[in-house]
Amino acid sequence: MLYYLAAALQKAFGPFRLLQSYAVLIILALYSGFFITVFLLPKLYRFLPKDRGREFTVNAEAAVGKPTGAGSVFITIFAIIAFLFAPLNAAATATVFLTWLSMVTGYLDDRAIHPWGEYVKGALDLAIAFVASLAAFYLYFRGQPHWWLPFVNTEFVVHPALFLAVSTLVIWVSINTTNCTDGVDGLSGTLVLLALSTLGIIFYFVLGHTKISAYLLLPHLADGANWAVVIFALAGVLMGYLWHNAFPSKVLMGDAGSRALGFFIGMCVVVSGNPFLLIMTSAMIMINGGTGLLKVALLRFFNIRILHNIRFPLHDHMRKNRSWSPTQVLLKFMIMQVLITLAVLGLLFKIR
Repeated sequence: MLYYLAAALQKAFGPFRLLQSYAVLIILALYSGFFITVFLLPKLYRFLPKDRGREFTVNAEAAVGKPTGAGSVFITIFAIIAFLFAPLNAAATATVFLTWLSMVTGYLDDRAIHPWGEYVKGALDLAIAFVASLAAFYLYFRGQPHWWLPFVNTEFVVHPALFLAVSTLVIWVSINTTNCTDGVDGLSGTLVLLALSTLGIIFYFVLGHTKISAYLLLPHLADGANWAVVIFALAGVLMGYLWHNAFPSKVLMGDAGSRALGFFIGMCVVVSGNPFLLIMTSAMIMINGGTGLLKVALLRFFNIRILHNIRFPLHDHMRKNRSWSPTQVLLKFMIMQVLITLAVLGLLFKIR
């Protein structure tokens, strides 16, 4: 909104032209999100549901009674800031709305006396993921989706059915693995913050930059900077949440936060045109939560047992079987994600 108002306001006061600078908008969105969330979130604790603990989770009793569902607060703040600071196109507007809708479905589960079953939540996530894929297909790619893939320097036109199937899977996996990673104070939020920072840099400095994208033989995204403003707006509110969620946490994001964050990451990966970016941004999230989902699915539907000596999510195994403290889990998972991000960054962007 401010981006478009700046064109008229700068006639009355020249410095308003800064509001048409993407760098300025990124800074304003990030800092506004951080300070508003830090200030506002504690004042709303009394309105949030209380955590009931998680079955089979290590030290779950430590979370019982804490305010949860904080995602309902910081995702709503994010949506407002995104509409205020980012020059949103139709696809970005749909992404912000669907991120907020993902939060709502998670928040209703957080508040429910009897938590929703796995199949109900999985079906809702699948429906939202499919709608998001349709939005990307029609609003962003204009019915002509294309991918740029590792080790080749050309773009590929993708069949609509393949695009919708892969995009829906990417978003659904991102939602559920992020949700499974939410179990140690600060862990899910920190890993998502690393993912958002990586995506923001890629959209703004690489894909959104004409010369850099051309040098790296990558497609140029003309609206890459627009997406970067939205990404850093979410990074700002997430930092504000982590200010209160750092060990020992005072508040938990709940499904309201984890599902919305996972959805947003998945959607950004789809928009980037390279599904493999999910590995670069969220490898530890997928290893931590996704392996457990795979283990359960193989056992439940095919009676195939794998990794039966490893507890999932993996952070539970490291705490119970390896005696890692919450701080050790957080720092070591964060270090591993940084190492993976740097390695995959080189493979995806330089070896072409």
